Amino acid sequence: MKNTLKQNYEFRRLYRRGKSAGSRHVVLYVRRNGLPVSRIGLTVTPKLGCAVTRNRVKRLLRAAWRSLQEELRPGFDVVIVARFACVSAKMPEVAASMRYAARGAGLLREGGSRQ
Repeated sequence: MKNTLKQNYEFRRLYRRGKSAGSRHVVLYVRRNGLPVSRIGLTVTPKLGCAVTRNRVKRLLRAAWRSLQEELRPGFDVVIVARFACVSAKMPEVAASMRYAARGAGLLREGGSRQ
């Protein structure tokens, strides 16, 4: 997946200086990046379960992000932190939860929310 955050300093910068918004399944940390595209980073802690579980949660988060891309404003760095509710959730639930958090962080385009 291209347009990803991989370096530790990028994550730390967002945690310190970014705006955060949460929902039942995820917490988003958001900050403008000055680029024409948005970049994302995923955080899934070992507290959520074994490697198989964490990889499933990461796949869910990526799928939810892709489903929302048309509704999101470009030019932001976003770190998505998974909460424990993601472990047993289905993709539509995670996508709805991510949409809610994105609205709170100001990532949605004007009139871009589908309900």
